[in-house]
Amino acid sequence: MLDENWVILGACLNLIGAGIYAFNTIKGKTKPNKISWLLWSIAPFIAFCAQVSQGVGLISLMTFAVGFGPLIVFISSFINKKAYWKLTKFDLICAVFSVVGLIFWQLTKIGNLAILFALFADSLASIPTIVKSYKFPETENAAPFTIGTVGALISALTINNWTFKYFAFPIYIMIVNSIIFFLIYSKIGKKLERG
Repeated sequence: MLDENWVILGACLNLIGAGIYAFNTIKGKTKPNKISWLLWSIAPFIAFCAQVSQGVGLISLMTFAVGFGPLIVFISSFINKKAYWKLTKFDLICAVFSVVGLIFWQLTKIGNLAILFALFADSLASIPTIVKSYKFPETENAAPFTIGTVGALISALTINNWTFKYFAFPIYIMIVNSIIFFLIYSKIGKKLERG
């Protein structure tokens, strides 16, 4: 296991990845799905608060970075009008279910349940970007998701106490970022469509 202070590097890597994505959004090279990026900001902030309330400590910094980075991207999506991605009914349905997950957490006020519902909400918020990365990988940038995967891996390697409140968010972020990176980098959706 790595020293707990390595989580700072993991969090910084996530912010660098978000910064790259935000820069590319402002330049019009990427077209973020605003639903995903907004909810990717809200859900981790809730999980971060739940982790802090349960005394998770420095490892929760990764969860904070995972929420703050998408907030930067969401805000940057309003700067360049060419960076607009048309929202679909599917995107809005995912957003509704994501918000329902957050409401259920508010009703329970139990720390691990808050993290679980934040993961549920965040995963539903991921679906529109996963679908977009599959169908339109050219509207995305793989680098931030690669960096995010490495940052989450570093954070996971600092965990000494492998209980849900410690490992859930870093492992989840590693999985989702890996999936999105693979879809963008491989362009498998486009290849299957042609074949």
